[in-house]
Amino acid sequence: MLADATKREETGVSDNASRAGRLRRAPENFVDGTLAADIARDGLNPSRRGFLQRSFLAAGAALASGAAFAADAPGGSAGAGDPMILTPRPWATSLGQPVAARPYGAPSKFEANLQRRQSPGLTQTAQASVAFTPLQGLFGIITPSGLHFERHHQGWQEIDPTQHRLMVHGLVRESKVYTMDDIMRLPSVSRMHFIECGANTGMEWGNAAVPTVQYTHGMLSCCEFTGVPLSVLLDDVGADTRRGKFVLAEGGDGSGMTRTISMEAALSDVLVAWGMNGEMLRPENGYPLRLVVPGVQGVSWVKWLRRIKVGDAPWNTKDETSHYVDLMPDGQHRQYTSIQECKSVITSPSGGQALLDRGYFNVTGLAWSGRGRIKRVDVSTDGGKSWRAARLESPVLPKCLTRFNFDWQWDGSPALLQSRAVDETGFVQPRYRQLREVRGTKSIYHNNAIQTWQVATNGEVTNVHVD
Repeated sequence: MLADATKREETGVSDNASRAGRLRRAPENFVDGTLAADIARDGLNPSRRGFLQRSFLAAGAALASGAAFAADAPGGSAGAGDPMILTPRPWATSLGQPVAARPYGAPSKFEANLQRRQSPGLTQTAQASVAFTPLQGLFGIITPSGLHFERHHQGWQEIDPTQHRLMVHGLVRESKVYTMDDIMRLPSVSRMHFIECGANTGMEWGNAAVPTVQYTHGMLSCCEFTGVPLSVLLDDVGADTRRGKFVLAEGGDGSGMTRTISMEAALSDVLVAWGMNGEMLRPENGYPLRLVVPGVQGVSWVKWLRRIKVGDAPWNTKDETSHYVDLMPDGQHRQYTSIQECKSVITSPSGGQALLDRGYFNVTGLAWSGRGRIKRVDVSTDGGKSWRAARLESPVLPKCLTRFNFDWQWDGSPALLQSRAVDETGFVQPRYRQLREVRGTKSIYHNNAIQTWQVATNGEVTNVHVD
């Protein structure tokens, strides 16, 4: 009993208010087609952002009324008895579907709203856009293949693997061209790693711009990747690792995406991958072959990989000089800043959701670092005035998402929820004020500042900025 009381005191869960509170989900697809077309034409200007927020709040209010109706429906009272318990359900009194009714399994129809979604107005064409992972609805650390975020520069392609080739050349003893069969015969490994676009959270540099964690942080996924280490291929062609300080990776899509990668990384943990989450890559994720560069911004994870060239200097290609560079306060561009620094975000409760009751809530989220393992995550409910350690759930792997959980008793007061990650190098996730002191306000890429979710007295959760 004493141990239980001590635990309740440490977690903030009291004897007289320990019941679990209910959480309303964030509304999905709250922008209709007409509004989306307007935003795509006119852009997401400040007035449009306000209208977008109002549309979102209206969708949330509709969900709230539906949740209230469900709570007041017959059977909701413990005294009357719940007909869902007392009356046999149809699925308990009938014959179900046969095996292999769906030869490739699909989610339940009741989970159909959980989808990756495109942000309206983000780009002029859908072929060069982003579809965001719904982080608010996921559990653990693995992203289902069908919800892995997408970022394309000229659309994805359905490539016949029998016609796909990978050429490795440059400063090598012997240039070679590999078929998929050649590559898949080589020794393979499987590792879990996160992938994050360098522009993730990029819309938040100036102010709170989008309502939910799907749009603030959804260019982030984590999967088990299977492939051959790039070092094996470089050894097979006799790469000159003394003169060859860099490799150039080139994709096979229409954009001809090319990225410079250091030889140090190439020989360390880079994979030439064909597998993801136990099956072949999906076409929108690079099937049949992509590069996996752990800890580095997603643009370097070149999809539809067709060429690796070994060289003695960076190539400074179009996508390395005009994009994915950081505009600094003095007007200079910072180039080749590819490491994704230590970062975290609370995924629940988060923007668009609502706390429907006072009581206990499990605050949960994700932390990651391109430099290694997460060492600690702290959570604040008062906007960073005080911090308490969260629980890190296993496994805690290098350059991989880590799930954290935190016990919180909500008493109905306003709150500002934040998470702050620390990695094994000692790097501490910065506040917006700290990041802007170094990087200014005109950046797009590599925003790893602390995210704040405001909980109002009515339980509504919104995206706000706290410096």
